[in-house]
Amino acid sequence: MLRSGVGQRRVTGEGVDPRVAELRSAVSRLRRELAVHRADFADRGIAEDELAALDAMAISGTPEVRRLRRSLLIVAGSLGSVSALAGGLAAVRHAVELFGPPPPEGDRPR
Repeated sequence: MLRSGVGQRRVTGEGVDPRVAELRSAVSRLRRELAVHRADFADRGIAEDELAALDAMAISGTPEVRRLRRSLLIVAGSLGSVSALAGGLAAVRHAVELFGPPPPEGDRPR
């Protein structure tokens, strides 16, 4: 049986880490919700770009936790208080948290 890195999650029979599958699903959902959201806001492009980056990280395999969390913060900051997207953003946050806690303070770049 194969195991992945952080959290020792099982890898499915098809070789896909279920955490990666959940991240891709959550990112896809939020991208769709953002695409159909009619209201325009200043940082919409930033959110779209960062969601694309999250998807690319997920496609590449097991992403780096620090980078995932940074992207999550950028998306959350870009969406601001767009309440219509809160559920999708929460799903992305949950998926990112499946990869483990943030690195300890001493390991963070300054």
